[in-house]
Amino acid sequence: MDNQHSNEPSQTNAIDTVGVGTQAVWGGETEGHPYRATQTPIVASAAYGYEDIDEWYDVALGKAPGFIYSRMSNPTVEVLEAKLCQLERAESAVAFSTGMAVISSVLYTFLSHGMRVVSTKDSYGGTNKIFEEFLPKMGVEVILCETQDHEAIEAEIAKGCDLLYLETPTNPTLKVLDIKRLAAAAKAQGAIVVADNTFATPLNQSPLTLGVDVVLHSATKFLSGHADAMGGVACGAESLMSQVRHYREINGASLDPFSAYLIIRGIKTLALRMRQQQASAMALAEYLQTEPLVEAVNYPGLPTHTGHEIAKAQMKGFGAIVSFVLKGGMETVTKLLPKLQFAHCAGNLGAVETIYGPARTTSHVENTLEERLALGISEGLVRISVGIEDTEDLVADLKQAFASL
Repeated sequence: MDNQHSNEPSQTNAIDTVGVGTQAVWGGETEGHPYRATQTPIVASAAYGYEDIDEWYDVALGKAPGFIYSRMSNPTVEVLEAKLCQLERAESAVAFSTGMAVISSVLYTFLSHGMRVVSTKDSYGGTNKIFEEFLPKMGVEVILCETQDHEAIEAEIAKGCDLLYLETPTNPTLKVLDIKRLAAAAKAQGAIVVADNTFATPLNQSPLTLGVDVVLHSATKFLSGHADAMGGVACGAESLMSQVRHYREINGASLDPFSAYLIIRGIKTLALRMRQQQASAMALAEYLQTEPLVEAVNYPGLPTHTGHEIAKAQMKGFGAIVSFVLKGGMETVTKLLPKLQFAHCAGNLGAVETIYGPARTTSHVENTLEERLALGISEGLVRISVGIEDTEDLVADLKQAFASL
């Protein structure tokens, strides 16, 4: 791509008619690369030179294609943005340096003093901190509803709503929201609808087709898939993304080209990875239901999950994250996790390796114990980010860990 201010996908062509796995490989890369390279080059240049001052000025104003300064746009980053446009069926996309950078930037772009945002109590801890701590300082009214009480959410939206923020499935409780239903309620009030699609990935869920205006991803997670790059991406209509892009240009949380390259590389195997990860996630969830030391298992693929029917309706697959609650709380957690042989205990998810961790050191490390309990997050809750290892080995590893307690 070679356009500083737009990464809109081209008109209908072959890439629009193939499967999402093929789009993950070829999206944004069907026109070829410089020097006949088969892979996206890393363009590590801060600035781009022009001999013709008038041409330079036209590019700077967005009247002509090109690049000026990599805080504003970069050829490698634009390939990533174009690939996400393809996967999320979006007109435009804007990449950021981290997942929290894209979440905070989108919220700060569209919210200001006197506005009202409606969301839910279940959301990633960093997102919750923005709702509880930062937005109120800006004079934004924040309403956090019980997550699966759709009637209560609709009632608050009806009282006035400038932005509806959804995260589904939620981190780390795996609760599921009816996107189409809630988006319709928000649109009736003229609100912008934002959805975090990190857990589902574009393979399993397409929020823009369900009424959402802006889709967010922590690209650090499943999109990258290898725990070696950080990034975030927002997708939506160009009329909205131009505002988000302007905010990024001035506030500076741009994605660097090397991280963009790594995320592009990771996306190409996303479909393969998720196929294995989801199969193992279901197997682990089913086993955990039989374990006496487990109080509850959270996975949308289980028929017993409270959001299972909604998930079946709006998702193509149930994702690769499972969480469960251990009897005995943190004392049992600290005994179980060190017994695992094929897992990292780390504050990340979406990698090829399986990762375990309690909420207090992963998703909600920013929150106090009291805040976590108020959000309904038990100290005994453990999140599993299921990797690509053989399913039988992951189940056997968890079984031997429980057996050793």
